[in-house]
Amino acid sequence: MFLALREMKHAKLRYGLIGLIMVLIAWLVLFVSGLAAGLASDNAASIKHMNATHLVLQEESDHRLTRSALELSALDEVQQAVGEAESAALGVRMSTLTKEGETKKTDATFFAVDVNGMLAPKIIEGSMITDVTETEVVADASLKEEGFRLGDTIHDQATDLTYTIVGFTEGQSFSHSPVVFMNLKAWEQAQPKHGGADVGPLVQAIAMNTDNDTAAKVSAELEGVEVITKADAMQGIPGYKEEQGSLLMMIVFLFVIAAFVLAVFFYVITIQKMNQFGVLKAIGAKTTYLARNLIGQVLILSLVSLFISIALTYGVAYMLPASMPFDLSPMLTLGCSALFLVVALLGSLLSLYRVAKIDAIEAIGRAA
Repeated sequence: MFLALREMKHAKLRYGLIGLIMVLIAWLVLFVSGLAAGLASDNAASIKHMNATHLVLQEESDHRLTRSALELSALDEVQQAVGEAESAALGVRMSTLTKEGETKKTDATFFAVDVNGMLAPKIIEGSMITDVTETEVVADASLKEEGFRLGDTIHDQATDLTYTIVGFTEGQSFSHSPVVFMNLKAWEQAQPKHGGADVGPLVQAIAMNTDNDTAAKVSAELEGVEVITKADAMQGIPGYKEEQGSLLMMIVFLFVIAAFVLAVFFYVITIQKMNQFGVLKAIGAKTTYLARNLIGQVLILSLVSLFISIALTYGVAYMLPASMPFDLSPMLTLGCSALFLVVALLGSLLSLYRVAKIDAIEAIGRAA
């Protein structure tokens, strides 16, 4: 490590430029990773944070909640298998809202839940809706950015019904739109009778909090349904899979590019120091000593670059507008940082191989 530090101190500009490249690459990787996580959360936060492990959907709905339609009576059959407290009906409908007295339109998704069940949202402002009223809702706090406040009356353009916002929750979005919660009574009021028969409201899914074996049992015993996990439901949200796939491909390519760039930089530097390495070997320096110094340089540059990149990423994230989805959790930061260190070390393997193959006599002869 002594040799590595002395060399970096002597060639400040050379190693400073390499460090700058590493900072820019790591910064880009962290920013795109945070953007991917933010978009995923904005697209499927309501499903991701749902207090459930599996969802019962209509058969052949392609894992899409909006394509599923189940009679509410199916809930009784599910409850017999998993228990009343561990299952709940879920209605999902996308619509457009307008605030009373205004013409500005806002996309939103209505979720119908049992207000006393496991899917009831956590209230951060105002109060929870009851299971009696048909005109009260709880909305995601992101609607505040559109000018909605407690007590406001909203108009649902799909059903021509109006509701009053009595509370706000947070972290509830579906398909990049805020979620508005209502009770099942209001959900039934908003639905037409199906085929003229009073079969009760149709819901899109039945959420279950259970293990895989029980979920498989429910799938086998109930006709015309399929049981999927929350991860499957997230993948079924329109555009979710394609959006995350594109961003993941970008991140992978960034890591590949980082490996190649670092490999080229360190290899060129190693070639320029062949004579010095030859002299060191001639006076007794072992290959393992030279390799440790090379790895030391890579680790020092990588760690310093990561520290600067993390600071820049969180600094920029702090200045981003609230409307831009960005979520860089500590675990995601640690994961990307560890992977970047691995990539940097892999990029130095070519240089390590070249150092190991140095012939002291030949190198001294070239120097002479």
